[in-house]
Amino acid sequence: MEPVYRLAEVMLRLPVRMSMRWRLEGIDRIPATGPVLLASNHISYFDPIAIGYLSDRAGRRVRFLAKAELFEKRLMSAVLRRMGQIRVERGRADAAALDRATAALRAGECVHVFPEGTISDEFEPMAGKTGLARLARAAGVDVVPVGLWGTHRVIPPGDEKPERWRTPIAVVVGEAIPVGPDANPRETTDRIMAGICAAVAEARRLYPAPPPGQTDAWWIRRPETARLRSCRGRVAQAQLDAGQQS
Repeated sequence: MEPVYRLAEVMLRLPVRMSMRWRLEGIDRIPATGPVLLASNHISYFDPIAIGYLSDRAGRRVRFLAKAELFEKRLMSAVLRRMGQIRVERGRADAAALDRATAALRAGECVHVFPEGTISDEFEPMAGKTGLARLARAAGVDVVPVGLWGTHRVIPPGDEKPERWRTPIAVVVGEAIPVGPDANPRETTDRIMAGICAAVAEARRLYPAPPPGQTDAWWIRRPETARLRSCRGRVAQAQLDAGQQS
């Protein structure tokens, strides 16, 4: 029994469900039991709420790899720890976080990672970090890609006006990406990000069209611009770009 997590579920489930217009696709691709490793794009501070709602609808309690800064305040740190969230130091290899996340997966938990490591300023998928691939390889699990769209309207960047009532949010769960014991971290990272890009593109296709006169609104992006940015360097990226243009 996890009283803090249960309290959060009770307090947030109905408000989150009723305040947004949700469209969840592929939710059956999240296993009901056993280890599952979710990975999504990152476009807003509202993304963890969307992933939490998705996981709740799938009957799972999600453990996030959360940046260390969130654990610096005593009350917040206590809540996050009691909810089983995993502290990770950004900008360097964090063996302790990898060990904790691996242990959670081996215990049959649902774990989520933002493989880009930060919010994308342009709302387009960025190159992924290899930590996710290393985690999947260490834990012996596949990666389930998730595409988010619409969350950036709820908590937008800069001076843009937030839309926090009945805002459409599309969440698409893609097919699991297999990760073998000998998987190359960079090649695997690109495969995972390609899956995320496909899920983001589908989320954009499913997203309600803007009303007349808003065709150039700040939050709009075309499905086809959700394309892979390789973590393997300029040569790999040039090959990707050439393949997309041919």
